[in-house]
Amino acid sequence: MLRLDDKTAVITGGTSGIGLATAQLFLKEGAKVIITGQNPTRLQEAAQKLGNNTTAVLANVVNLADLEQLAQKVKETFGSIDVLFVNAGVAKATPFKEVTEAKFDEEMAINLKGAFFTVQKLEPTIKDGGSVIMTTTCLDQTAMMGESVYSASKAAVRSLARSFSVELLERQIRVNAIAPGPIETPIWSKMAMPQEVMEEAAKQVVGRTPLGRFGKPEEIAKAVLFLASDDSSFMLGEEILVDGGWATL
Repeated sequence: MLRLDDKTAVITGGTSGIGLATAQLFLKEGAKVIITGQNPTRLQEAAQKLGNNTTAVLANVVNLADLEQLAQKVKETFGSIDVLFVNAGVAKATPFKEVTEAKFDEEMAINLKGAFFTVQKLEPTIKDGGSVIMTTTCLDQTAMMGESVYSASKAAVRSLARSFSVELLERQIRVNAIAPGPIETPIWSKMAMPQEVMEEAAKQVVGRTPLGRFGKPEEIAKAVLFLASDDSSFMLGEEILVDGGWATL
């Protein structure tokens, strides 16, 4: 039997990287999948790549009206969902002395506000006993130069996973978090760093990672599948590190 047979999942930020890899794995495990993204072209390309049993919804997690429309789409199309993967996020490497108010507000809005209201607006569509998985980062347990705002925003998301676990306990909805380390995803190309700076940063990251390499989105997806499935039925408010030993060794 497939691990997500007859289940329905929403994945925010599902057009690339970890979100797309997770959607692919969920589909293989029998789920129907709704992916979201804010870029129409990337969203359409991802939906075509994923194929059958995929629904694509244009939504920006910072826009509450978009989240409300997403919830309405879920209700109209599926009635309810079993899994919510709160994955949309952004990382912008900036030394703390160079962080502007606009940059601070943007990163916090996407990573923290977006995560909070995604769960709030989608919660009525989640079945009793469902699963919510939130993407954090290994940097909520350690530190890296230039990532103060990102790390703080994801540490707050880690806190939300605990708080939501208590808030949704009466419905037996399990809320857990997945904390990736350095992963080969397009988020690196979106950091607005010169190519030579990005290459040097990548070398430093690999040098700091005990396993000596970047992780792959598919490796994170397998851990998300575990939290989405009944295999993790006795886990609540937890965070799983998938970081090649970054934060612990």
